[in-house]
Amino acid sequence: MSILHARPLAHPHVELDEHLPVDHRLSQVYRFSAALMGLFLVAFGILGTVHRIGFFGTGPHTALGLNTNGALSILSVIVGAVLLAAAVKGGNTASDVNMILGIAFLLAGFAFLFTLDSRFNFLNFRMQNVLFSFGVGLLLMTGGMYGRVSGGLPHDNPYWRSRHEQ
Repeated sequence: MSILHARPLAHPHVELDEHLPVDHRLSQVYRFSAALMGLFLVAFGILGTVHRIGFFGTGPHTALGLNTNGALSILSVIVGAVLLAAAVKGGNTASDVNMILGIAFLLAGFAFLFTLDSRFNFLNFRMQNVLFSFGVGLLLMTGGMYGRVSGGLPHDNPYWRSRHEQ
């Protein structure tokens, strides 16, 4: 059999709820990262909403050093509330929400990087918002993947066991 026709390696499907107990110590990492970003986003959104900026307004309106408008403020409160709910739930839910929203923040950073100074910049992003979006995305992804993705997991780690079961 040639290399081109070799069978792919079979990897078992990993159900995270089966491998990580609810009270596992890594749950605190997932909860902390979700709560920290959630609190910041809710505060940012509330401060932006209090200033009564136009819903899709553009201009020098800032809250906590970042440009904002009404739409971005409301979106920030919603995303922050989702992160806070995930922090309360904890466990795999917090980890999954961290990773999903981390990817969303990275994609939003790239999307708005390309729309700076154009009519498509409906959330009033500026470069500091783009950098913040990248930073939050990386922090959320790191918090969500902590202990799940590594080359040096200990053998008692549930993710290591699920990848090396025969």
